[in-house]
Amino acid sequence: MASSMRSLFSDHGRYVESFRRFLSHSTEHQCMQEFMDKKLPGIIARIGDTKSEIKILSIGGGAGEIDLQIVSKVQAQYPRVCINNEVVEPSAEQIAKYKMLYYVKDIPATLKFFHSLLGTNAKILIIVVSGSSGWDKLWKKYGSRLPQDDLCLYVTSDDLTQMLDNLGLKYECYDLLSTLDISDCFTDGNETADLLWDFLTETCNFNATAPPDLKAELVKDLQEPEFSTKKEGKVLFNNNLSFIVIGA
Repeated sequence: MASSMRSLFSDHGRYVESFRRFLSHSTEHQCMQEFMDKKLPGIIARIGDTKSEIKILSIGGGAGEIDLQIVSKVQAQYPRVCINNEVVEPSAEQIAKYKMLYYVKDIPATLKFFHSLLGTNAKILIIVVSGSSGWDKLWKKYGSRLPQDDLCLYVTSDDLTQMLDNLGLKYECYDLLSTLDISDCFTDGNETADLLWDFLTETCNFNATAPPDLKAELVKDLQEPEFSTKKEGKVLFNNNLSFIVIGA
């Protein structure tokens, strides 16, 4: 790994910019919306039956669109119940508004702690990349050759469900399809490509700092069926998501 490569998380502005470009080229929010519309109402059906207040803690909520969807679904189900919502997000722009710890080193201990806080009928909802996604394969194959950040852990639904099984916690896991259009990544001198490469590799200015051999391998691999599908001239990276619901 070239010494000039550095983690995307070292530049909050670049992180936010690349994340926004990722959202504009992926179906991630559409996938989340599908879950909110089809699955969430049934999941929250009993959480507020006997409560005068419902507390919601959202961690890693981005710009807040999904948080608002969750709150609106809960509010529609329990129109006379007070909703207390707190949001936490890691980017510098959002930290100015919402302050709290984001990444953790001991995930099982964190899961156990938050589970211990749940009241009757309460739920924990974790939205994470699926173990069947291209991210899992990308991290396993290239993670050691990309910049390491003390705050960032490569974790998928497979890792989390194994931890939950070990803890003996009850959960349900819903997998939904999502894609990321990375077609621009194979065109040089493209700003969108630069930002998507940064997001895919979690590397600040990947195109300008990555060793040629590393980029050549990624260019080849990301077009392979284990990572992406090709449809109507586009290369669609597997961005499948898992929605893990943990019960009290």
